[in-house]
Amino acid sequence: MEATLTFLGTGTSMGVPTLGCDCAVCTSAVSPDGDPRNRRTRPSIRLDYNNHTVLVDTGPDFHAQAIRESIRRVDAVLYTHGHADHVLGFDDLRPLSFRHNHHLPIYADDPTAKTLERIFEYTFRKEDRYPTSARVEVHRIDPTPGSGFDLFGACFRRVPVTHGREQITGYRFGNAAYLTDMSDIPEESIPLLKDLDVLILDALRRDPHPSHSHLDKSVALVEQLKPRRAFFTHMSHELDHSTTEAELPPHIRLAYDGLKITFEIA
Repeated sequence: MEATLTFLGTGTSMGVPTLGCDCAVCTSAVSPDGDPRNRRTRPSIRLDYNNHTVLVDTGPDFHAQAIRESIRRVDAVLYTHGHADHVLGFDDLRPLSFRHNHHLPIYADDPTAKTLERIFEYTFRKEDRYPTSARVEVHRIDPTPGSGFDLFGACFRRVPVTHGREQITGYRFGNAAYLTDMSDIPEESIPLLKDLDVLILDALRRDPHPSHSHLDKSVALVEQLKPRRAFFTHMSHELDHSTTEAELPPHIRLAYDGLKITFEIA
């Protein structure tokens, strides 16, 4: 079964352009004669398959991303972790959740679910609930590496990754995997990433970072895991799209907001 993956956002928590910055990449991102691929909103993806739409993360730019990509329906949302640039668009799910005659399923590990329930307490309270809160139901993901759940004919498997001092959730679905905000891949997760067509990896910048993979490290991971194609995301204003991509082998590309790719999900 074929799926289309859309990169809703490919930037860092500060986005590109970064506020107050006049560097060449930030300037290019907004200049009429610049490179629009340097305009990077906060990271998330959209999956379309079998007449359903699944999101991974809803960052603070989700409202604008949904308008840009004409998202009129969402059937499930998966979360990688509870940081602001991945969850603060949660409330924008409200009108989309009203389109269903059931609660919109949300999938998250326990720490992320607790963060959502704390930030959006008015959505989850049992008494005196805000009347137009999002109609959602949280499903806590089994933390076991490789544990899976089925959605609309496709299996989504948890791939634990390291994000600084934390362990967060990456996902494998069909022959693609999405590993944003990772600084390392634990040994236990390596077997879950074999025989991939598409691997999507964090590649924050050129220099090492304590909680994100950097360009050379991400290239090395691609060489180790050997997917047919790889795309880098969660990129800062230190990476100019055309200059950086020209340095990479042809099977590794920089993602950009709005990029669509197809792959087999089941």
